[in-house]
Amino acid sequence: MMGSMNVVLLGTYTGVVLTLLATPGPVVALVCAAAARGNHARAFLTLAGTNLASLVLIALAGLTLAGVVTISAWLLNLVGLAGSLFIAISAVQALRVLRQEKSNEMSRNGGQGGFVAGFMTAIANPKDILFFIAFFPQFTGIIGDFSASIMLLTAIWVVLDCSVLTLYILAVKHWLPTRQSGRFAALSSLILLLTGVSGAGYSLLLFLSHQA
Repeated sequence: MMGSMNVVLLGTYTGVVLTLLATPGPVVALVCAAAARGNHARAFLTLAGTNLASLVLIALAGLTLAGVVTISAWLLNLVGLAGSLFIAISAVQALRVLRQEKSNEMSRNGGQGGFVAGFMTAIANPKDILFFIAFFPQFTGIIGDFSASIMLLTAIWVVLDCSVLTLYILAVKHWLPTRQSGRFAALSSLILLLTGVSGAGYSLLLFLSHQA
């Protein structure tokens, strides 16, 4: 039987997820950068990519808890290294486009964000990896049935993830002055570059330590 729901644990999970999603990080920076450049369709594609990455991490966490798969630490570090390098390279490309500013069309639609960029950024986001590996398992007892708990936790994450990032996109769209959009996009790209470089360095050190 499914069993009763642990309302306290559910409330705690909801609060933790909201805090995690609302705290600025590489995912928020990427989504806001796309929105700042006026490309709201690309911003929502970025959102979709980050959401899919979260679903992949949830699936891996669930399969690991169920004993179906085993994820080694060095593999996680390798994924983090590849993702961090992707974030850094994407940030450099975006900054180059912003510097060129040959036309308004290029400034608004140059390669910032997108489904693939959103997925890669989220899948390598240290915040998300830490949450799903270390904290997510603590909430799988919300309902007596393991599968039902995972489904409920996943549904809550998807709804909150989409809602919070949509609010960021709408906030940038309605409240950011047009003349400041270029600077905001550049700042977001610099944050992504810093995140990518620091994440790559940290992942590389961990990977080398596991190989030693």
